[in-house]
Amino acid sequence: MKFVDEAVITVSAGTGGNGCVSFRREKFIPLGGPDGGDGGDGGSVWVEADENLNTLIDFRHQRQFRAQRGENGMGQQKYGKAGEDVTIRVPIGTEIINVATDEIIGDLTEHGQRLKVAQGGEGGRGNVHFKSSVNRAPRKVTNGSSGEERDIRMELKLLADVGLLGFPNAGKSTFVRAVSAATPKVADYPFTTLYPNLGVVSVEAYRSFVIADIPGIIEGAAEGAGLGALFLRHVQRTRVLLHLVDMAPFEEAMSPAEQVRAIENELRKYDPGMLEKPRWLVLNKGDLLSDEERQQRAEEIVKALDWQEPWFIASAISREGTWPIMLKIQQFFDDQKHAAQEAAEDAAARAGMAGNV
Repeated sequence: MKFVDEAVITVSAGTGGNGCVSFRREKFIPLGGPDGGDGGDGGSVWVEADENLNTLIDFRHQRQFRAQRGENGMGQQKYGKAGEDVTIRVPIGTEIINVATDEIIGDLTEHGQRLKVAQGGEGGRGNVHFKSSVNRAPRKVTNGSSGEERDIRMELKLLADVGLLGFPNAGKSTFVRAVSAATPKVADYPFTTLYPNLGVVSVEAYRSFVIADIPGIIEGAAEGAGLGALFLRHVQRTRVLLHLVDMAPFEEAMSPAEQVRAIENELRKYDPGMLEKPRWLVLNKGDLLSDEERQQRAEEIVKALDWQEPWFIASAISREGTWPIMLKIQQFFDDQKHAAQEAAEDAAARAGMAGNV
């Protein structure tokens, strides 16, 4: 199935029902007075996150969603029935944007999370509300108000823990194959990866994380060059970025250090906050060099970059050195979780002490 991560749809909430003009007419009760009921409210349009979905492809075929109109009021002060709401189900990680204002309406990051994107109109009031001492037989009512209508853009940002960065042919898809059960396409030409791929890395029972592979990034990606710009959003949510670089490129190609700096520049232009994430360097394709040359080349690259974060030498195709990286990442996440739990316990303890004072 083709991966679709963006869709524009039109949502229309229901109009409220009109109020009713009616007068009480019963035997032996002359001049019964007004008894027109109110119209029902129009239905609203909701967007709900569903963990069973992983693409927005359904919205390529259906682009308009309309909630039901409210029923008109009736005599005997009977209220019209409210229109039924419409619920649009989307994958977890979908961001909702108002096309007209480019404003982010909401971000659905949990299963079952709901967001109202179009409010239904209010029902009109019947003539029973307009009676008074000077107007005992009012024929005045109000019509139901119109429901909201807008175009919204839905952008799917994958919820992965680890994101892979790198030039085309850096070995990202091969790396995902080596550490998870995912099977992205692998070939010896650039831009083999056309759509994001997710892989689950299972370290042991109840200890796992999700890794995301996106198309290779080239210079000018932030301005739309290549395919990477379309999918950079998918590594915005990650907790760790793994920067894969070919440590044994052809002579005429950019040096590994130049490749790293080029991608850093694209990240800075796209979202400077991405450079603040933990970013580990993976020097891939080490199997193409001898042990001595491999270590020397790695030290030269790290020195040229003045790299302060963790760095590793690996060979994705032979899986050499890949699993120790996964173990380090899992330990990093475990430490983060432990620190967060300690902080929460300390905050609760301080709150308890303050309450006892």
